Amino acid sequence: MAQTILVIDDEKAIRKALGEILSFEGYVVDEAVDGEEGIKKIKENSYDCILCDIKMPKKDGIEVLQIAREERPDTPFIVISGHGNIETAVDAVKKGAYDYISKPPDLNRLLITVRNAMDKKSLVVETKQLRKRISRGYEMIGSSEGMARIQDTIAKVAPTDARVLVTGENGVGKELVARRIHELSNRANGPLVEVNCAAIPSELIESELFGHEKGSFTSAIKQRIGKFEQANGGTLFLDEIGDMSHDAQAKMLRALQEGKITRVGGEKEIKVDVRVIAATNKNLLDEVEAKKFRMDLYHRLSVILIQVPSLNARRDDIPALIAHFMKEISDEYKQQPKEMEPAAITALQNHNWTGNIRELRNVVERLIILSDKTITRKDVDTYILVR
Repeated sequence: MAQTILVIDDEKAIRKALGEILSFEGYVVDEAVDGEEGIKKIKENSYDCILCDIKMPKKDGIEVLQIAREERPDTPFIVISGHGNIETAVDAVKKGAYDYISKPPDLNRLLITVRNAMDKKSLVVETKQLRKRISRGYEMIGSSEGMARIQDTIAKVAPTDARVLVTGENGVGKELVARRIHELSNRANGPLVEVNCAAIPSELIESELFGHEKGSFTSAIKQRIGKFEQANGGTLFLDEIGDMSHDAQAKMLRALQEGKITRVGGEKEIKVDVRVIAATNKNLLDEVEAKKFRMDLYHRLSVILIQVPSLNARRDDIPALIAHFMKEISDEYKQQPKEMEPAAITALQNHNWTGNIRELRNVVERLIILSDKTITRKDVDTYILVR
């Protein structure tokens, strides 16, 4: 489909010249004779790019820009400026215009500017779509009492910078809680950096978290930026915090207390602005009792405690989770979602979910692959419940 461009200018000769140039390049061109008509068309239609003069009767270009930014924030807005209006054109760019073109317009500059503006719009739209897709992949599903309580706690704690400790069995969705807190926080535009403390050898955890300087140990052939610095301005999610070594716990405590870290082998203190969310499947108070986890670090991390219930404790949410996974997996396989018999859903509700939500998703995927158009109770017995 051809891309559409709106040209707003009170000079007929300019409109005609721009229209001919852009039409020749394959664009569909719409015109407005003044700012007022331009605003009306912006509200009624979706354009891929807007070219607008600054000095016009009724509504000038700056007024049109402000309304365009409100109505169509993703549409690139290019200002057309007379030589006496360059300062105003620069001001328009500061207020959100993509660029400005001087009158009379240079053909090559015009086409390059329009093309670059279109490319930027495509990237912006694609990025938003990817973020929505990622966000949907980490959606929290369920309306049970336990989930409602968690959602309420998240809504209250997310806008703050309070540290959160998320606990629960493996596979219950502790990472989803951390991501939801980040998405609803004032740091949502900053990075969310995840560290799985159980997957990193104890001798490397400090380097992973705080970074290291070149030559600080045998394999340190270059400087490394740690997760704390990577998460600056955003959120650091420490998964399986109960598996962190004692030495790393001591440095972690200092980083939380002072907001500063020092790279391994370095002397310079680096200030970091990071919100920490930790998660564990262990009872950290038992770990404290066993001298495996520092009591002072536990209290630093657990300003807010969120206990995520097991799937067996929220069986009422299973039908909604099944429907969510059916659609999600079918979309991944690019096929129509299958139906599932009520008896099959009931059987899955009564199943003992030792692997929690992670296991349920695997089961739904298995049923989609191995079953016919409708997933029956027999399919559940054949592929899931029989050990």
